[in-house]
Amino acid sequence: MKNKLIEHLTGIVFVTIILLLLLATIHSINIRKENYEGLRVKPFLNAPISNADDRFQRSLLKDVMNIYYPDQHETNDTIVKEILSIKGDQFSRKLQSSHIEQTLSIKTLMNLSVMYLEFLIVYIIVMLLTYYGVQTLASWRFVRNKHKEYLAIHLTENEQERGIKWTDVIYSVFRTIAYLILFSPAYVIAYSIRTEFNTDSAIFMIFLGVISNGLLVMYTNKFYAFLVSESRKGFIDTARVKNLNENFSFSQYGIPAGALLSPFKRFKGHLFDHIFKNAHFQYLSTIKEQASFLITGLVIIEMALNIHGHLNYEMLRQILYKNYDIVVVIVLMIFYTVKMTEVFTDFLIYKESKKYENR
Repeated sequence: MKNKLIEHLTGIVFVTIILLLLLATIHSINIRKENYEGLRVKPFLNAPISNADDRFQRSLLKDVMNIYYPDQHETNDTIVKEILSIKGDQFSRKLQSSHIEQTLSIKTLMNLSVMYLEFLIVYIIVMLLTYYGVQTLASWRFVRNKHKEYLAIHLTENEQERGIKWTDVIYSVFRTIAYLILFSPAYVIAYSIRTEFNTDSAIFMIFLGVISNGLLVMYTNKFYAFLVSESRKGFIDTARVKNLNENFSFSQYGIPAGALLSPFKRFKGHLFDHIFKNAHFQYLSTIKEQASFLITGLVIIEMALNIHGHLNYEMLRQILYKNYDIVVVIVLMIFYTVKMTEVFTDFLIYKESKKYENR
């Protein structure tokens, strides 16, 4: 675990230094833009001219130049024209970019921190709901299939036709509809229901984060594959020798629905308890990639739906306005979120592996 922490800290420090250097470079470029290096009018650009179109101020500047440099009237005229041109450009640029130009300041950092905190809360809630949903749906599917295998062996052909035919049809229809929804992009779901929900709310973000972009289905299938793989390993025979319960029906004699729906799943005295624990241990390592997909999904949701006041929409807005120093800070915040998730996941894996070592 110590080596893992050193690896994560090294990555965090390296990326932070790179992005801070990029931030310093952007700041330096912005300063250079206003330096007018090499121009002969640079010493005169601090002249107090508020309106370059005002005839009085133009004449006053020309008279002052002729007083200080009486022997170069033609050169003075040229310099005055250049000064007025630059002042006019500066004034126009200021008017055009006054509502979009932002610089990194304490106030901006405070606003970004509030947005980041909201993003973090949404991310954690969606991650926990997805974590719960993946294990619940995969376990339910596994138990259901095991129960169907039992029925196929022990029921007669007529009993199977009577008991399974219509339920299978209903289940297939329901599953098809569910897949269509769960694999739909977030914006498709959002625009189909946006008249009934406040699309700027955190609840709406959580709702879309959980059910859209195929994340829930993809990792449910992965967890189900872990369950199937574990159910075929040799330790199952050892567990059977201990006379563990092998009834996979949804009942108090098999696996109660409450045990499947519980956030902390325990199947004491049942064969499925060993299968689930081993599959759960394998699933922990996939949380890192799941987190990356989830963060990408939240970024797309906020940007595609133009959800104002949220961190990722703010990043898009600042990219469009070319305020790249603010963009770098937002990217750094998102990077820290990914790294925090990776550190936490490695800690969970380390903790679980210790349990296995102590058995």
